[in-house]
Amino acid sequence: MTSTTNKVRGSRIAAAVLLAPALFLSACGSPAPSGGGDGGGADSGEGGTLSIATGGTGGVYYPLGGGFATVIRENVEGYDATVQETNASVDNILLLESGAADLALAVGDVVADAVEGVNDFEGKAQEICSLGNVYNNFLQPVTVEGTGIQSVEDMKGKVVSVGAPGSATEVAAIRTLEAAGLDPEADIDRRQLGVAETVAALRDGTIDAGFWSGGLPTGALIDLAADGDMVIVPIGEYAAPMAEEYGEYYVEQEIPAETYEGQTEPISVIASPNILVAPSSMDEQLQEDITTALFENKDQLIQVHPAAEEMDAATAGDVPFVETCPGAQAYYDQAG
Repeated sequence: MTSTTNKVRGSRIAAAVLLAPALFLSACGSPAPSGGGDGGGADSGEGGTLSIATGGTGGVYYPLGGGFATVIRENVEGYDATVQETNASVDNILLLESGAADLALAVGDVVADAVEGVNDFEGKAQEICSLGNVYNNFLQPVTVEGTGIQSVEDMKGKVVSVGAPGSATEVAAIRTLEAAGLDPEADIDRRQLGVAETVAALRDGTIDAGFWSGGLPTGALIDLAADGDMVIVPIGEYAAPMAEEYGEYYVEQEIPAETYEGQTEPISVIASPNILVAPSSMDEQLQEDITTALFENKDQLIQVHPAAEEMDAATAGDVPFVETCPGAQAYYDQAG
């Protein structure tokens, strides 16, 4: 397999820093400053506002991150929290690095790359730790009836969105295309759209297929399925070779039948864990307080999005490719 993962995107550090001021949103939508990166706030445990880097509004990160912000605001003394709408995983880690975010949601493959200092983080390993494995992302390649696409191989010569720039969707989509023997540079007419834009483009026929990595169900795909012609392309067969080449954060898993309207059979795809990460410099007591608040208020988070049902303190600290934050580990030790 010839990997093009390292060369498909340039550095996004400058872009992430430039975007940050415009992206600060509270759970209710009003701006607020971040407490990170200034020697106080998250680093010192002295209180302030924590900014959570999430994803696009059509996915799971953004609404669930809003739930996290509410729980932190209500349960961690001295702290408020806001959410940022972003391009997701890669950009989220870069926002942590720049101090423009204090917490970030990111998929396992991107977190592993960040820790190792490879691909988008080439030569610059990130000093981050895990507050816990929250839920699984499912890589969901979607098309609509009439495109003739029933497999990844059928995407050759088609117009395909691989996900927004700086997202875990982009990373996993490119690796999946390569695993299927396609060159993401030459064999498809590539687009880089977020999930909401992907749905819009499928509806107006400007793309033939699009990848999305997110929890179940994803709001934008619920809307597309309601049209009656959405097709999810099975890709589970590529999980094993991708895990062998890149790491154990790729596993074959099924999207259960009836997850989306008209989906009468389970569909085999690729799943990866979603990790809530923080800078290693975050105050340990704050790490513990945030972890405690989130896992002790799981029922409240489930009301925000059903993906939170997967939160399990018994296993959330078992993330082999990134260190668990010591404060989070203290909570898991007590909870166990």
